[in-house]
Amino acid sequence: MVVINLVMAADNAIIIGIIAASFTPKHRNQIIMWGLFGALLFRIIFAFFASYLFGFAFVKILGGILLVWIVNDLRRDLFDTKKIKSPTKTSKEPSYVQSVYKVLFADITLSFDNVIGIVGVAKNNINLLIFGLFLSFVFVGTLARFFAEQIKKHQWFGYLGLIVILTVAIQLIIGGLGDLGILEINQAFKKFF
Repeated sequence: MVVINLVMAADNAIIIGIIAASFTPKHRNQIIMWGLFGALLFRIIFAFFASYLFGFAFVKILGGILLVWIVNDLRRDLFDTKKIKSPTKTSKEPSYVQSVYKVLFADITLSFDNVIGIVGVAKNNINLLIFGLFLSFVFVGTLARFFAEQIKKHQWFGYLGLIVILTVAIQLIIGGLGDLGILEINQAFKKFF
């Protein structure tokens, strides 16, 4: 369960970190807190409805499309954010409210795959499920702060994060199309979708 949580929380933390990296430390911490709140809330909701939602392939496809939109938006934020070294000019932060919305949309999409992994491991053990949700919350918070600091120092780290999130989005879309029977996935590759 720990390994699944670490891997699944990383994609959520990367997005939160990319968004938060563009802000001053005060706003950065607030963005991360919104991300943690959303991650916890949506994971609890999805854990409650996981078996029902798991049967809908279009949920995966919609989540993947939403992630592609988020990646494109974050890519623009990374390109538009310039480090201004002049003492008379300051760099412009992106909109705080829009960034909170981005974090919450990402939480909706990425919490679903995390909960599916946790529910699969917990196998109707409510204590293990609660432990898994708590562990996921801790990992998202810790990793989001780490990624935000690294992206602030090294912009290439943000681009690497975008590639990871885009990979998750493509996996969700292909997996959903495979579930609908629109796309046939070779048996050897099904474990990735």
